[in-house]
Amino acid sequence: MTKRSVTVFCGSKSGNNLLFEKEAAALGTALADKRIDLIYGGGAKGIMGALANSALAAGASVTGIIPQVLIDWERQHQSLTQVIITNDMHERKKMLYEKGMAGIVLPGGFGTMDEMFEMLTWNQLSIHNKKIYILNTAGFYDHLISHLEHLIEKDFLYEPLWERVHAFKDAVSLVNALDRDLPQH
Repeated sequence: MTKRSVTVFCGSKSGNNLLFEKEAAALGTALADKRIDLIYGGGAKGIMGALANSALAAGASVTGIIPQVLIDWERQHQSLTQVIITNDMHERKKMLYEKGMAGIVLPGGFGTMDEMFEMLTWNQLSIHNKKIYILNTAGFYDHLISHLEHLIEKDFLYEPLWERVHAFKDAVSLVNALDRDLPQH
């Protein structure tokens, strides 16, 4: 029996739109409903906190992976199923990629962008072949998606992007697609 899990990359801040946290919470609940374990950055505030709290409340197993340097910054979540403390950001990202069967990107800042682009790069280099799902809440990623299409148009990608990257406007649609794509438990 395969234990299904997904890594979610998202902000430790809430952003300026209430829908960001609302959809993050809906994602946590939907993952739990499909019996998909959550792996994320281990923070207790912002979108991270909303995601983890809803997944835990709905009965999901939630693993937080956080580097020592960010325990105070992101306020380490104290109620997780498992917490893994890493030495640095590089170790954190590597563990996040390795533990999840796919990646989901929610709104966030530089760290979220860094994590998403590293995962995309590792896909391109065949370091892994995990699908990436973007939760484009309230059009947050519209400009980025346009830029990714620009990369395709200008012939800077080695493989068809949309075979591995899938964008959704709401958490339920995303999790339904993820549920179809992941091996069944």
